[in-house]
Amino acid sequence: MTAITDLDPDLDPELDPELDLVLTRDLNAPRDLIYTCWTTPEHLIHWFVPKPHKVTACELDVRAGGACNTTFDVEGTVMENKGVYLEVIPNEKLVFTDTYTAGWKPAAEPFMTAILTFEDIGNGRTRYTAIARHRSADTAKAHKDMGFFDGWGTVATQLEAYAQGLMK
Repeated sequence: MTAITDLDPDLDPELDPELDLVLTRDLNAPRDLIYTCWTTPEHLIHWFVPKPHKVTACELDVRAGGACNTTFDVEGTVMENKGVYLEVIPNEKLVFTDTYTAGWKPAAEPFMTAILTFEDIGNGRTRYTAIARHRSADTAKAHKDMGFFDGWGTVATQLEAYAQGLMK
């Protein structure tokens, strides 16, 4: 697995080093399978948070405006994440946010928008890029300080291992 965590605005001029955290990994699993793992609750619950934490509930309505809700158990603390999908391009891109919840109701304290891309790089491998876009530099820094790169990196490793297990 190749990891790239440096933000390079030359690669994407839309990236803002003050607001965006970026993780890119080359995963040894096909793009359609990685996408399926991201869009199917029965799969997502197995890899979506760093172990030993776990997903205890998951509701995904994978369409623009559809619910993207997950609940985690982190050392006995229940954490609910409610949001909506903003853009869905099957096997290529998912964009979801906690800025809104179902019915386009504004969230009280939004944190970020996730932009995920899945690129076929040949030989059954996928370049997976996750961008966490924040509304302020302070929020981006807080997310980075919380361990964005370690946490999302661990999740990418778990996603790859889980997808490889499905291929057997």
